[in-house]
Amino acid sequence: MKLGFIVNPIAGMGGKVGLKGTDGPEILEKARSLGARPESPGKAKKALESLLPLKDKLEIFTYPGDMGEKEARELGFNPTVIGKIEGRFNPKNTENAAKEMVDKEVDLILFAGGDGTARNIFNSVDTKVPVIGIPTGVKIHSGVYANYPKAAGDIALKYLQDDDKKTEEAEVMDIDEEAFRKGEVTAKLYGYVMIPQEEDLVQNTKSSGAGSEDAALDGISNKIIDEMEEDIFYIIGSGTSIRPIMEKLNLPNTLLGIDIIKNKELVASDVNEKQILDIIGDNSVKIIVTVIGGQGYIFGRGNQQISAEVIKKVGKDNIRVIASKNKLLSLDRRPLLVDTGDEEVNSMLDGYIKVLTSYNMESFERVKGL
Repeated sequence: MKLGFIVNPIAGMGGKVGLKGTDGPEILEKARSLGARPESPGKAKKALESLLPLKDKLEIFTYPGDMGEKEARELGFNPTVIGKIEGRFNPKNTENAAKEMVDKEVDLILFAGGDGTARNIFNSVDTKVPVIGIPTGVKIHSGVYANYPKAAGDIALKYLQDDDKKTEEAEVMDIDEEAFRKGEVTAKLYGYVMIPQEEDLVQNTKSSGAGSEDAALDGISNKIIDEMEEDIFYIIGSGTSIRPIMEKLNLPNTLLGIDIIKNKELVASDVNEKQILDIIGDNSVKIIVTVIGGQGYIFGRGNQQISAEVIKKVGKDNIRVIASKNKLLSLDRRPLLVDTGDEEVNSMLDGYIKVLTSYNMESFERVKGL
């Protein structure tokens, strides 16, 4: 059995520092200057751990250093290292790695990154070899990713061992990061790749939900405002479901970022993890977040600024989740998902949580910590 293993070591670095991605050298340097740390290598290792049962039967082809070799060796694998990293990490390295793995006739490519990485993989692989993505980026709109890192490894393990290797097409999507930082979402379909057929462990392409949301969101926003208490910080999450709250308070809203308000006044806008922690200190705090339609994430996708450290400080009882009934129905009974990168926090949120669906209605929804 042959596995291609590629890690984009910078994927996800822009999340906690509020940059909404790491596409481009200038943004990457800015992320580093803000104290961003690599997220991708650790998550890639979690996926690769699932393949340890095949350790003596599996030939792993990977790229040098942080692009896969380091992670594989730390887990006790003896990978075949191919290629050469040109300069500092850049998308061309991912494309070269994937192309060489196709030439090696690998059975599957397991890669770690975000939507930009998925585009790089598509550029070199197309539908020649099945792939499965380990979600480590800030933007995860593509349908090529597993729900969480370990699930990617579980999918790879099952696929490699299965005599009847079933695959299906999955969309490669990406958005314009520069427009994204201005609050505009312009998603584009770049093409399709083949992924192992494993519906329960692969995430859906992001959806905004079915039907009109206006009436539900009007009631939800009124309820949230009526509930607001004096002298408490409110961390306001991202997304269109949150926007009516800020509009009714006549406050500017960072649609795709995180804002903080207190006494119904704006304290700070488009904050990163460090700024959140500095502002809230040891004061009373509540978090208001919504559900990503079609996927079900409440933490870990698009709002990484609300990090595990922030959630620990705030506590589960001070988290308010809002979503229209239509958005919950679009999940087709799947649980809400949490992927903070911290197992303790994921476990803390595991269980059931109230979701406000209109002014006078709440729904108990199951939460799965990944």
